[in-house]
This record gives sequence, structure tokens and C-alpha cells, in this order.
Amino acid sequence: MSVQQIDRSGWTIFFDTFTRTLVGKRAEIELASLDIGDQIEAEWAPLIGIAYDQKDDLIEVALEGSDHLIKAPKQVYVDYDVGGAIAVEIVDSDGTSQILKLKDPLALPAPGELPAAEPAA
Repeated sequence: MSVQQIDRSGWTIFFDTFTRTLVGKRAEIELASLDIGDQIEAEWAPLIGIAYDQKDDLIEVALEGSDHLIKAPKQVYVDYDVGGAIAVEIVDSDGTSQILKLKDPLALPAPGELPAAEPAA
């Protein structure tokens, strides 16, 4: 695994490009700080996209059914493994880490591809 810090000047372009690679991914959002401890904000919802709004200085994480806004972000890190990005950590002005964990949905075989059931003996 390798972690890469994304320079603030490149956030808009990075998230626009990054979102295109996330089609079909699921995401969990975890908040972590000394004040609140660790809390799960969203559990494995389909990810629609991530965007940085420079004018309002916020990062929006769009999930199916909800949006998560991170106001006054200060740092962005992306954790990669051989298959691509597995997490994005965004640190806000309060020092809270907002960790977006990524995974592919469970791949099930197509209905016609299921093996026939064995008869009971």
C-alpha cells in the first residue's frame, strides 16, 4: 500500500478525474477525532462521486441516498493498493479525519450462470 497526499491546488481536477474511476464502488465514511472518537457516518452505500467546491471551500461526497459535506478541508490523502484506491482521508480544520473507505460490490453470477443444485442423496 502507498499513501499519497494530494496538493490543495489540484483538488478540483483530482476529484473530477478520481470520480470517473469510482463507478460502481461502495463507500463507508468514518469520522475520527479525539473529541468524538470513531463514528461511522455511512455504511457501504453506492458512491456517486466526490467534488471539491473551491468557492465554498468544501468537499462533497455524494452517496446514493445522502450527501456528506466536509467544510474547510485542510489535507487530502489517498491510500492505494495494487487494485487502485482503497481509501481517501480528508482532514478538516478541526483536525477531524473523515475516512472514505472504498470497495467493489459483491460480484454475483448472472442468473443463468448459477450451477444446478445437486439432488439430495
